[in-house]
Amino acid sequence: MTKADIAERIHTKLGFTKKESAELLEGVFAILKKTLSSGEKIKIAGFGNFEIKQKADRRGRNPQTGEAITIEARRILTFKPSNVLREKINGNGKK
Repeated sequence: MTKADIAERIHTKLGFTKKESAELLEGVFAILKKTLSSGEKIKIAGFGNFEIKQKADRRGRNPQTGEAITIEARRILTFKPSNVLREKINGNGKK
């Protein structure tokens, strides 16, 4: 599913114009990006949690040469689905 598909569903279900639907979706994504880039967690009830975690430097290996290398520290985005979403995905949801 693409952003265009989501905007189309917003248009169909909520009755916004296609342009308004796309702008609404872009606005939501902008808020999510800004919140996550500042290090805050995002918790959406019934959906899940988005969180930025810090990974430390670690030793790795170049698969082509076998040479030992250091993989630099970085921030990663994690998502943990809620139990409601997990049940829905696994077919145990009531709706």
